[in-house]
Amino acid sequence: MFICKIVVEKHADGYVAYPLGFKGALAGQGDSYDDALADVKSAIKFHIETFGKEALDMEPPVMEAFIAETGVEMEG
Repeated sequence: MFICKIVVEKHADGYVAYPLGFKGALAGQGDSYDDALADVKSAIKFHIETFGKEALDMEPPVMEAFIAETGVEMEG
């Protein structure tokens, strides 16, 4: 079994989920947290079946993931 970290975001129109540590863009979406998680799990399986283990960018593997919020000064 392959284990990876997944980020799930809640938006006004649903949920988006994406895994950490993959080469290329990979995401899932759904009306609920569980739907988005199931969709991204299906996308991960398809991605690995299509591109092989070379699609993984896990050297070194993601040990922990954090969400941070910061402000950025913008001109104009």
